[in-house]
Amino acid sequence: MTVPTAARAHIDDLAAFVSASPSSYHAADEAARRLVTEGFIRLSEAEAWDIAPGGRYVVVRDGSVIAFVVPHGATATTPFAIVGAHTDSPGFKLKPKPTTTGPGGWWQLGVEIYGGPLLNSWLDRELELAGRVVTADGREHLVRTGPLLRLPQLAVHLDRSVNDGLALDKQRHTQPVWGFGDRESADILAVVAELAGTTADAIDGYDLVVADTQTPRAFGADEALFASGRLDNLLSTHAALTAIRDARPTDAIAMFAAFDHEEIGSASRSGAAGPFHEEVLVRVSTALGAGPEERARAYAASLHVSSDVGHAVHPNYADRHDPANQPMVGGGPILKINANQRYATDAHGAAAWNAACRSADVPSQEFVSNNAIPCGSTIGPISATRLGIRTVDVGVPILSMHSARELTAVVDPWYLSRAMSAILAH
Repeated sequence: MTVPTAARAHIDDLAAFVSASPSSYHAADEAARRLVTEGFIRLSEAEAWDIAPGGRYVVVRDGSVIAFVVPHGATATTPFAIVGAHTDSPGFKLKPKPTTTGPGGWWQLGVEIYGGPLLNSWLDRELELAGRVVTADGREHLVRTGPLLRLPQLAVHLDRSVNDGLALDKQRHTQPVWGFGDRESADILAVVAELAGTTADAIDGYDLVVADTQTPRAFGADEALFASGRLDNLLSTHAALTAIRDARPTDAIAMFAAFDHEEIGSASRSGAAGPFHEEVLVRVSTALGAGPEERARAYAASLHVSSDVGHAVHPNYADRHDPANQPMVGGGPILKINANQRYATDAHGAAAWNAACRSADVPSQEFVSNNAIPCGSTIGPISATRLGIRTVDVGVPILSMHSARELTAVVDPWYLSRAMSAILAH
């Protein structure tokens, strides 16, 4: 297919965003940095907020970020138009006492599995550590090591049955190597501390994850396909970020909200099940003169679009999909539907999303699971339950979900962002 120039520009910017965001903390910081360069005011949760009609603001909590644009005519009952996503991805997180040494003089790391990664996809890749460290003075430092780690697979000569089925022990087979030599020289925290401009003894806490270092790239016929790590769910985060950057709303407060910890249930102070989103909504509406009555009226007229990647039909496993609803890459964003409310979409939400796609001249398609294969879930039902705001679940079809490197079509992230922009234009 012929890929529009605007779609290529969007995918190039997505690649840059993913490359700058090896952890949720980097993603939230990069999103805020980009918005500040576009004139958004960065707010601190610990300080009073001076919110005014016509203002553009962004606030970060840990690995989560919320930005909003207040229209000039905003009042106490002005509703919210929200595009939501998440910043974390499945993978591995560094354990306490992280440096270990194994047979053969290998230096290894103790890591804990985060979420539900496809373990085999992480084998034989150059990986890095990334995230944050907190030093004894209370300061937080974002760090990334660059290529440093590898999970080496056992040679076929030592496991002749490997091609009949690979089974990885989650403890024994997921500890990456990062060097070799005498045991006394192995100290991963010393490496991280040097990057933070401090010493290992000064590190009092850390949240460090493992990330793939391979560069995102377009490829395939007409370079219409795009492969990258962390498309789940930096693809949606970037699309929503692009939409809020360009938002000029008139009748609703445009908001972008991307949360950490979705892959492990969202139950944290910075997750969608936590208080962050509601606290920001309350502070914004209060600044516009709202009390409980006005806020309830604003919420009743609001809409939240929850975006997360979804499953494109897999050509080698087509029987795993619903026979009538088979999303294809390049076919535009998907509307996610589930009778058991694993997705929050209802008739009114579907109508609002379809109207946005028509307004943006974007093709759209539906996703529903095969009845014999339960689907996953998103921040959508969590946010709808917590806030009572009508929520619709959408996304982009991909292959290899939860792999270290996922696959989509170049045009679909661009389509998604255009539809999100239509949502935020009201």
